[in-house]
Amino acid sequence: MVHCATCLQAVVFRGGLPSLGSLAASLLAMVAARGDSAKGQRGGTRAIDVHAHFYPEGFLKALAQDGGPPAFQVDLTDPARPSVGRDTFRLVLDPSYWDLDKRVRRMDAQGVQMHALSLTLPMVHWAPADRGAQLARIVNDAMSEAHTAYPERFVGCAVLPLQDAALALHELERVAGNPAFRGVYFPTNVNGSEISEARLHPIYERCQKKSLPVLLHPVGVIGAERLAPFYLSNLLGNPFDTAVAAASLVFGGVMDRFPRLDVVLPHAGGALPILWGRLQHGQQVRHEARDKAQHPFREYLHRFHYDTIGHAPEVVRFLVDLVGSDRVMLGSDYCFDMGYEQPREIIGQLGLSASEQERILGGNAARLLRV
Repeated sequence: MVHCATCLQAVVFRGGLPSLGSLAASLLAMVAARGDSAKGQRGGTRAIDVHAHFYPEGFLKALAQDGGPPAFQVDLTDPARPSVGRDTFRLVLDPSYWDLDKRVRRMDAQGVQMHALSLTLPMVHWAPADRGAQLARIVNDAMSEAHTAYPERFVGCAVLPLQDAALALHELERVAGNPAFRGVYFPTNVNGSEISEARLHPIYERCQKKSLPVLLHPVGVIGAERLAPFYLSNLLGNPFDTAVAAASLVFGGVMDRFPRLDVVLPHAGGALPILWGRLQHGQQVRHEARDKAQHPFREYLHRFHYDTIGHAPEVVRFLVDLVGSDRVMLGSDYCFDMGYEQPREIIGQLGLSASEQERILGGNAARLLRV
């Protein structure tokens, strides 16, 4: 009955409660999807997408009814074409952002067996602390329901109200024992503050103890004024914000303080992989960059994990050669236009051995997420 209840929740944008026919179709889709998942496991390494976004309908409704961050709009007036946007940017949401049955069918078409679900812009850290905690619960509960409905297809990366470390820790404790959650999702900055701040250390400590990797995603990127034209806020801003966050974790001593903490960098590490030499030189000549980091910057590259969203085989191959095939995992940026419609394709274009491809396709993620 849990599965049936979740199927009902998945059709909110399609006009309320489903007919018996649509409910039967949902149940048949669930059975078929589980069969496809089993085939993926029997036929070889499962494809596990570690960068797959999820907009629960309850989260969208909460933003539409009570407001979101400044200049961020949610438009649900057309249930068939809900949209989110900020300033001149507008994104019509594909139904598979929240409709689990449609999402599974699209995953099957992509040859992907599992999504590690994650919220994206605007996340919840922009809100007053209590409301941020409420929004986090809405999102995390929806991820738990997705896992209950399709345990072999979905796991969650919990969102936390990081504007209040105590509330964030409370939410982490609430979800940490739930088998649905295999990671925690962090923005690359919290309202302009770096994620290396000491107030967040108790969260890192609990993540390390519970073997929950921290997955990062850019939001509220640096240099917003100059990056307004040409969609540069995404094209350049996102990868540089990831590099800033990663460098802060290193130079701020977080990676040394928590030596077993796993951190996943999106978009193939952003600007970090190509700039590590400059960062390491800075350690040698600037005391600000060496006071807390205990090792040369090059060594920290192997402390991070990375997805495959580099948009060019040469870029992703450079990353694999730099950090090793055991640190790179399949990612799609599902289902944005800046992501991959067929995320597996780039892995076959890297000139790697079969065992290296299997690690990137799903082996590394299975180990990291414990699935």
